[in-house]
Amino acid sequence: MLTRRGARVNVVGPFPESHDLEGSELIVDAAFGTGLSREYVAPKIEAGVRVVAVDIVSGLNATTGECLGNPCLADLTVTMAAYKSGLLLGHGPEHSGTVSVADIGIPIGASSMALLGHEDLTSVPRRARDANKWSAAVGVVAGSPGMEGAASLCSLGALRAGSGMVRLITRRSDTQSPPWPPDVVRREVEPEDFVATVLDEARRVKALVVGPGLGIDEASQRAIREIISKRTCPVVLDADGITAVKDLSTLRQLVDAAASPVIMTPHDGELARLLGRALGSDRLKDVREVADQSGVTVLSKGATTLVVSPAAHQQQVLMVNAGTPALATAGTGDVLSGVIAAMLAQGVVLPLAGALGAHIHGCAGARATSTLLASDLPNLVGEVIEEAHRER
Repeated sequence: MLTRRGARVNVVGPFPESHDLEGSELIVDAAFGTGLSREYVAPKIEAGVRVVAVDIVSGLNATTGECLGNPCLADLTVTMAAYKSGLLLGHGPEHSGTVSVADIGIPIGASSMALLGHEDLTSVPRRARDANKWSAAVGVVAGSPGMEGAASLCSLGALRAGSGMVRLITRRSDTQSPPWPPDVVRREVEPEDFVATVLDEARRVKALVVGPGLGIDEASQRAIREIISKRTCPVVLDADGITAVKDLSTLRQLVDAAASPVIMTPHDGELARLLGRALGSDRLKDVREVADQSGVTVLSKGATTLVVSPAAHQQQVLMVNAGTPALATAGTGDVLSGVIAAMLAQGVVLPLAGALGAHIHGCAGARATSTLLASDLPNLVGEVIEEAHRER
C-alpha cells in the first residue's frame, strides 16, 4: 500500500542495526505484539523520525504497561479492535503516543473492563422537573481545626456536580473557623454527639463522604470506624477516613456490618499500607486485590485512574484517562470525593459513579494549567456538566 502511494519501503527484521534505519522519515514498529514476554531493546532512532507502532509498542507489556527492556517512543499507536490495558497503565502512555483503535471486523462483546470517554457523560443525570433539595442531598463528614478547607472543597464539589443540598457535619471546637461556604448547611456538634448526629444525617441524605481533613486523633478514627459499620447510605471514604482503617481485614469487617456500598479513593501510599507491602509493577492486580479483600469499590488515582469493584459484586474495571498534571495540587482530591458523592446521590451506581466522577474531575482540570487551585475546580466541574447536558 505504501509503495503504491509512492513511498520507498525498506522491510527489516525485528532486530535491525541502527544503520538499517538511516535516512528513514517514518518507522513502523511491528516487530513484536501482545505475546512478548522477554526483553526487547529497540534500535536507536534518529531525532525527528516519526514512529508508528502496530497494536502495541514492541517491548511494552500489553497488560501492565511495564517496559520489557528498552522500547522505542512511538508518536502514534494503531491498536487492533480495542485498547489494551498496557496502553493506559505503567509506562504505556509515555511510550504509545496518540492511540487510535482500528476496527478489524472482530466483534467486541461485553467486557468486564472499559475505558470511559466523553460520550459517557450522557450518563450524568439531569435534575428531574419535580426534584427538590433533598432529592440528591449529600452529607459531608469532614474538617477539623486547620483543615476546614478540605470540608469546603468537598462540599462545593458535590454541589457543582448536582447535589441539591450538602449537609456538613463538623465537631465543635474552641478554634476560630474561617468563613464557610454560604451554600452549605453546616451542623457543628459536640464531640460526644458527633457519631449519633452523623448517623441521623445518613438516614436523610442519599450519600455520605467521610474523611477529608477530619483528623487522625484516636477519637476521630474511632468515630470513622463506627460510622462505616453503621452506615445506611452509600459512603465515599477518603483521606483520614482511609487512615482510620488499619488493614484490609479490619475494613472488611466494617463493610460487612452494613449493606450500603462503599467506595474509597486511596493514593498509592494508602494502597501499600492496606496491602501490607510495597506495590508491584502490576498496578491493576494490586487494586483488584484491595477491592476483593475489602469488599469495597476502589478508585486508584493516577494518570490513568482505575475504578475496580470487588469480585463478589461481578468485578468491573473502569479506566479514566482524562487526568492532567494540573490536578497535582492540594485539595483536588477533596473536590473529587464530593463529585463522586453527588453521582451516587443522583442514583448512579458503583463503579460507574466513581468513574464518572473521575472523568468529570479530569475534564475540569484539563481546562486549567499548572496554575490551577483546588478552589477553582468546583466551578470548572459545573461547566463540564453543563456542557455535557447541552450536547445531548
